Amino acid sequence: MDRLKLKNLVGRLKHVELLCVLLTVFTSQIVVVHAQEKNSYLFNDSHFHLTNYVQEGIDIHDFVKIMDGKAGRVALFGIPLQQQWSFRVDGEHAPTYYLNSDAPLYYYSFTDAYIAMAFKSLSKEDQARFDPMITGFNPTDMYAADHIRRVLQTFPGVFTGIGEFSIHKEFVSSKIAGGGVASLQDPALDRILDFAGEVGLVVILHNDVDTPFAKEGAPTVYFDYLKDLFRRHPKTTIIWAHIGVGRIVRPIKAQGALVEQLLTDPAFNHIYFDISWNEVAKYAVATPESTKAVADIMKRYPDRFLFGTDEVAPPDRDAYMRVYNQYGPLWKALDANTSEKVRKTNYERLFDAARIKVRAWEKAHPK
Repeated sequence: MDRLKLKNLVGRLKHVELLCVLLTVFTSQIVVVHAQEKNSYLFNDSHFHLTNYVQEGIDIHDFVKIMDGKAGRVALFGIPLQQQWSFRVDGEHAPTYYLNSDAPLYYYSFTDAYIAMAFKSLSKEDQARFDPMITGFNPTDMYAADHIRRVLQTFPGVFTGIGEFSIHKEFVSSKIAGGGVASLQDPALDRILDFAGEVGLVVILHNDVDTPFAKEGAPTVYFDYLKDLFRRHPKTTIIWAHIGVGRIVRPIKAQGALVEQLLTDPAFNHIYFDISWNEVAKYAVATPESTKAVADIMKRYPDRFLFGTDEVAPPDRDAYMRVYNQYGPLWKALDANTSEKVRKTNYERLFDAARIKVRAWEKAHPK
């Protein structure tokens, strides 16, 4: 090698070394900034409804302001069901909630486009704080998986998962018009979860652990069917919303033992649990004993639980923060590591992995 070539090579190596140094500095600065940002919020929200049962809600830009300093990231969805306003049933009294009327509910697919456009109206910086979810499908329909595919291909770069959607839900399931009651044994649901697993979508599934007013001590109606469903879809990340608790469906005495069946069996390593909703918090922190029981199981399995609010179009910060504040005794009962995982890092781990997989699938399957 002549002297000129050697000189040029040395020069290039120096540039590479300088680039490496600059990259190291830049990366370290990102880590520091990320750490600072991480300490500037209280939680990530695995369960948030931007709109209500009549598809009305808070403007997403106003919600970003509510989030600041409180919520880092939010799983964003509407509600897949519309409460019908039947003048014959309700007259001038326009219902805004499913318990306000005897008129039926129906699936409202436009919610996905609405959520997508709300998300796209944000700056790139604010978009990074949301994980929009697809909900506008009928889980009894064998074409539901095709709806999810179309939404992903129509709005690439937007959605991270599907849900919250419901199968067995007190007072809701029987009110839905058309298609029959959803079932954990329906091939349409299997097709949805198969597709979610193929794409990498996170699934937030609502299914009550039992029927309303179930007799204490009697076998739960839905738990075994849920386990069978979970077993059939080992490649799909599923978050069981509210751990099966409802407004009337109270946690049974053996609830902790049932949950622990899923936590200890490797066949269910893909199943996670969100503790969203004020009704769930009410039971969890009802007494020092109940708080301790919940904290103990979280300490044993700190990677499997996520905090969510389940707030529906909250008008202000106080309304948005009520469930987090309600869980105050639980946060005090948890050690720092478990608390951090439940409030923040479990969300980041699951949804970050989903973002990568879903974007890769979208790239490989353009419209």
